[in-house]
Amino acid sequence: MDELEARIDASWNSGQVDTEAVEAALAALDRGALRVAEKIDGEWVVHAWLKRAVLLYFRISGMVEDGWGAYRWHDKIPLKADLKEQNIRVVPPGTVRYGAYLEPGCVVMPGYVNIGAWVGSGSMIDTWATVGSCAQIGRHVHLSGGVGIGGVLEPPGATPVVIEDGAFIGSRCIVVEGVRVEEEAVLGAGVVLTASTPIIDVTGSEEVVHRGVVPARSVVVPGVRPKRFPAGEYHLPCALIIGRRSEKTDRKTSLNAVLREFAVAV
Repeated sequence: MDELEARIDASWNSGQVDTEAVEAALAALDRGALRVAEKIDGEWVVHAWLKRAVLLYFRISGMVEDGWGAYRWHDKIPLKADLKEQNIRVVPPGTVRYGAYLEPGCVVMPGYVNIGAWVGSGSMIDTWATVGSCAQIGRHVHLSGGVGIGGVLEPPGATPVVIEDGAFIGSRCIVVEGVRVEEEAVLGAGVVLTASTPIIDVTGSEEVVHRGVVPARSVVVPGVRPKRFPAGEYHLPCALIIGRRSEKTDRKTSLNAVLREFAVAV
């Protein structure tokens, strides 16, 4: 892989694209041999050269018209193939682009998974949920209907959105700009998280403010907080941590308990 990385970086810096290297990198992403970001010794590490490979792939790919029956499209990136052999369920018109990797046992309802993304086994991409470019979705994650997981392709060194194992993302949530949702966290319906969104833990006697990271097993709902401007005081969106999932119960039991105890809309 060191040689492949060097060839991709040379293409990026020189502008003369090594087509063979780019295609090899995308094939490795597609089969899960490589991934754009991974957790190493407890920390998320971004492999910027693979994001450069994705961007170079757009440069060398030509527009192709294709389709099923009367349904036509005109695009640069083909669809992921051999879904049956990989034990991936995709319900039409669900779409998984080439260069994304889904572990066996994933289910994609009529949602969308973009190039460079990685989705762990047992995860559900529900109806109209979208997984953006290079986003990293862990194992046994549920992205509920209409969830928007943003893509982060540029700059290549930027951390993609990460949803860690066992997380539950409620309907119409939006998670963008490299935000990380840690293991087994629950986002109630309609939570919007950007890199600058205050994520406020209100479970103690004093608030604790996080940005860019939802702590493991947190239960999060939408909120607002006041902010004064020259024209007056207005309420801006934030997210509120209102509790924690129990470590003593399994995921299914814990999630059901969370929904009952905190009355979280999903």
